[in-house]
Amino acid sequence: MAHSARRDCPELPDFSLLKRLARDQLIYLLEQLPGKKDLFIEADLMSPLDRIANVSTLKQHEVDKLYKVEYKPIISTSDQLCFLIRPRIQTVKWICDVANADKAAGKFRRYKIIFTPQKFYACEAILEEQGIFGDVTTDEWAFYLLPLDDDIISLELPEFFRDNFLAGDQRWVRTAGSALHLLHSLYGPFSKVYGIGRCAKMAYESCRDQVAEGEQRAQKAEIGNVFLIDRDVDFVTPLCSQVVYEGLVDDIFKIKCGCVEFGPEVTSSDKSLKVMLNSQDKVFNEIRNEHFSNVFSFLSQKARNLQTAYDKRRGMDIKQIKTFVSEELKGLKQEHRLLSLHIGASESIMKKKTKQDFQEMLKTEHSLLEGFELRECISFIEEHINRQVSMIESLRLLCLLSITENGLLPKDYRSLKAQFLQSYGVEHLLTFYNLRQMGLLVEQQPGETLTVMETKVGKLVNDKTAGKLTDAFSSLAKKSNFRALSRRLNLVPKSDDEYDLRVPKDMAYIFSGAYVPLSCKLIEQVLERDGWTGLDEVTRLLNCPEFAATAGNGPDVKAKSDSQRIVLVMFLGGCTFSEISALRFLGRERGYKFIVVTTAITNSSRLLEALLGKHE
Repeated sequence: MAHSARRDCPELPDFSLLKRLARDQLIYLLEQLPGKKDLFIEADLMSPLDRIANVSTLKQHEVDKLYKVEYKPIISTSDQLCFLIRPRIQTVKWICDVANADKAAGKFRRYKIIFTPQKFYACEAILEEQGIFGDVTTDEWAFYLLPLDDDIISLELPEFFRDNFLAGDQRWVRTAGSALHLLHSLYGPFSKVYGIGRCAKMAYESCRDQVAEGEQRAQKAEIGNVFLIDRDVDFVTPLCSQVVYEGLVDDIFKIKCGCVEFGPEVTSSDKSLKVMLNSQDKVFNEIRNEHFSNVFSFLSQKARNLQTAYDKRRGMDIKQIKTFVSEELKGLKQEHRLLSLHIGASESIMKKKTKQDFQEMLKTEHSLLEGFELRECISFIEEHINRQVSMIESLRLLCLLSITENGLLPKDYRSLKAQFLQSYGVEHLLTFYNLRQMGLLVEQQPGETLTVMETKVGKLVNDKTAGKLTDAFSSLAKKSNFRALSRRLNLVPKSDDEYDLRVPKDMAYIFSGAYVPLSCKLIEQVLERDGWTGLDEVTRLLNCPEFAATAGNGPDVKAKSDSQRIVLVMFLGGCTFSEISALRFLGRERGYKFIVVTTAITNSSRLLEALLGKHE
């Protein structure tokens, strides 16, 4: 069931060092405020903090009480207040209100603000403007990377996507560069760095500058190739329904910082249970990357094996029972508990997906990816909107239609937009504006049908006299050119035989054999070709800057060859569990080990919720 890795696969570096460094730095910062203090933590930092330093660790360093930042008057009676926050103006203004309220009440306290992962000038300007700059001390907790598993590391910055790609706010780019620099300093020089996308280029340049400023010391290279990719290079992948087990668990139960909370419908009790999902969970580790259709057969086989292991007790003598209890029983009980949870989760997924006419939805998606039966697809989307099934699902299908067809025909765009606003509310006019800005849901302009656009692109690609194509291609900005890309990279496999999901032959299995994720296909092609050579047409169709840079040398040939097969892929703007499963498959096939670093784990819901019209 679980695919075995090639025997020559190298070992992954130990990323637990990242946690230890973050914890030690946080403890050092807390001790800068000696004595008992109350700690206020921003809501979205609570889960990451729990993975780094639990409550007992904080208590050991004189944290008396913990509070969640709630933007209302505080009830703390402590003389020392410490605030652990993201560098957000709203939060800094609230802290100013707390300090000014204390001043007005004649109460003297000491205040310390710890910004993470960095502080911005705008935050300090607010402190000065509100008249409390001299009353607080500020620090930075350079907590850039949270290891979620052996091969997944997150910056836990979900706002990166909206801030950078929609608002054009590049403040997090240096953070991404610093995260890459940290990996460079701890795990040795990277031999080659490839990237595609404006943000990827800036993050790499920021990292390169920080490396040049720092001390150069010889060390063993543990990571060979690095690939940086912007989320807006490939929007189709996160908009497709996830059908691998881990992706479905995320879609339905929402995995947060590597943990999931299973409700009573899964636990078969009246309580919810928080479960850590990683490779330590043996049952989960075997099914996480599997297509959902294979999961039940595996779990039932596992249950039979477990029963056989329990039945061994029969006919044992006293000595054998003693050995069984001390060596095997605990492990069997743990496995039984996990097995029962994953069976409960699978049943719950099955019920929810059946209720949502999931098969019809997948059929529509596959038709959109292949470019067949578009009128039927539009009718399905209209029905979905008019029945008000789910606003996010309706948006997802609209965006998928737009990207795969290079925009909607004006009459379709106007009709679908009007139906959507009538069903879900006219306040979503701003949502449509945001989606248009991102190129996710656009109207075809006259003379920009799919055929015309592809002819234009083809002309530009084949025009050997063209020196700089930048200006010409800027006119094609926000156009997906998906159909042309799909043909050149064979993203939609054509096969007369039925796709065998039990024995997948390529990365398309993560979407039931219908589509190979563009992001992963690009990584595969660049690694195969050792660069962007021969991919000129593809990069021009994507209309994104690509780059390749060669860096340090490994200390010896063997170490170098091992590290060459460790590939770090950094997704700027979020990455889905489906993409992680696809890269794990590619690694097993080609003898690579992939490490995925992402600004946050994303899926279609999170991606689209970030773009909903917000009246700020």
